Amino acid sequence: MGQYRIQRLDDQLRDEISQLIIRGEVKDPRVNTFLSINRVEVTSDLSYAKVYVSTFLTDNQLRNGVNGLNAAAGFIQREIAKKLRIRKFPKLQFIVDVGMKEGFKMVQKLNELEKLQSEEKSEN
Repeated sequence: MGQYRIQRLDDQLRDEISQLIIRGEVKDPRVNTFLSINRVEVTSDLSYAKVYVSTFLTDNQLRNGVNGLNAAAGFIQREIAKKLRIRKFPKLQFIVDVGMKEGFKMVQKLNELEKLQSEEKSEN
């Protein structure tokens, strides 16, 4: 399968999984609407798809949410496979992604540094 088609499938899977979470169709109590699907990486043979999940909630809640999504992976695969017309549907594997939270912390630190520099300049 061409790289462009795999990228389109990545994006479509990300959107479909996000919609299932937002609509509350995943009934596992560990999965809440604050979970965000950052990206999906489908292998070139369409066997597996790594789904990266993040949130601004605590790390423990994120891990619990990912465990809930992994437990509901079969349901999610079946629901999305009904909508998509592909020969082989990839097995979903949900992975914790802390990049969004770390990026937010980095932006906060940069803003604090900028504020300190502006205060030093105003004092001089």
